[in-house]
This record gives sequence, C-alpha cells and structure tokens, in this order.
Amino acid sequence: MHIPDGFINAGVSVGAGVVAACGVGVCLKKAGEELDDRQAPMAGLVAAFIFAVQMLNFPVAAGTSGHLLGGVLAAVLVGPWTGALCVALVLFVQALFFADGGLSALGLNVLNMTLIGTLGGYVVFAWLRRLLPSTRPMVVGAAGIAAALSVVFAATGFWIEYALGGVGAAPLSAVFVAMIGVHSLIGVGEGIITALTVGAVLAVRPDLVYGARDLLKPLTLDPAMHPASQRGN
Repeated sequence: MHIPDGFINAGVSVGAGVVAACGVGVCLKKAGEELDDRQAPMAGLVAAFIFAVQMLNFPVAAGTSGHLLGGVLAAVLVGPWTGALCVALVLFVQALFFADGGLSALGLNVLNMTLIGTLGGYVVFAWLRRLLPSTRPMVVGAAGIAAALSVVFAATGFWIEYALGGVGAAPLSAVFVAMIGVHSLIGVGEGIITALTVGAVLAVRPDLVYGARDLLKPLTLDPAMHPASQRGN
C-alpha cells in the first residue's frame, strides 16, 4: 500500500501533498472536539498499535504481501478525526525513519490511507450503524465491513493517482486488477482483525469505544443504595 518515491510524477505528488496537508489540518482542528481525558491516552496506544501491526506483513497471493491498514480500527476506537491523525503520524514516522513509503510520496500515502481509507471507511461504519440495530454485535460487524472496504478505497485512490501521473509502463487495466484484487483479499484480513479487536475492547471497556458511545447506559443513582437515603429511613 505504501507508495515509494518516483512511482507517481512530481505534479500529482505535489497536488496530493497539498490535499493531504489540508486534510490533516482539518483533522487536527476536529480532533479537539473528540478527545477527552480517557481518549487522549487511548489515541497514543492506538497509534502505537497501528505502527506495530503495519510493520508486520503477511502473505496474500502470487508472491504479494499485505499488512493491516488500521484506519477504521483507530477511527472506531478514538473517533474519525483522531484516528486519521494516528494513521498520518504512523505514516510520517515510517517514511522518515524506516523508508516505508517515500518522502516525496508521503502526501500520496496520507491521502490514500488517512483521508480516503480512514475517513472513507468511517463514513461506511457510521452509515451501517444508522442502518443496523444498535447492539454490540452490530457495532463489531459494521467495523469489520467498513475496515474491509477501507482497504479497497485506499487501493482505488492509488489507482486513480497512477492513472493521473504513474511513471510505470504497466497498463491501467492490469494495475487496477492487481490493486483491487490483492487488496480485496487484504481487506478480508483487515475486516476480521478490526472486528476481533473492536469486539475485545467492547467486552471489557465499552466506554473506550468512540463508535459505540450511544450504547452506554447513563449512570443512575439508586436511592435504596445511597447511604444518606438509608440513614434518612
């Protein structure tokens, strides 16, 4: 998924960089509305988790490999804007220190994986939440489906960029088949891992799942259990 230097021409790379920078700026502004005292440390943990799993590649087919994108997982746990920032931060560190994606292609990678993949996937998640019953299993299912589609969205973003400014000799039709075919398989793994992770967090700390806040029951004080009430009786 990470685009290396020189794969897309300078014009498209610069244009993508401008769009990515503007998008990250919007995410920074909006993230302040999502974060509270519990979500701030959670965002750090999510970014560290995504960084770790993106460094682990698994075989897919025909000699190709893939890794978890993690965008929808982050967005469901800490909110779409904060989740997008987590992914953007991971991409920046990977490009700067690990040569995982080129520096001149950083804008392309942020555009694909942060804005198109993460935010696009969260739009699908939010739409499914409105469509499906408000239960924990439906939250898990919606997260899994959205995560699977987010990988295809990000791959489609790459294909469009390649069509606009790709410097390789491969025909567009072959690139499309390769990108969408392989990343559809990767998306299945992304969906399963995302669903399992969201389900595990929901089971132990549902209050930490941003995308399931509506399922939390408001706290109520039972007068029969209150010491002052008992003394009054």
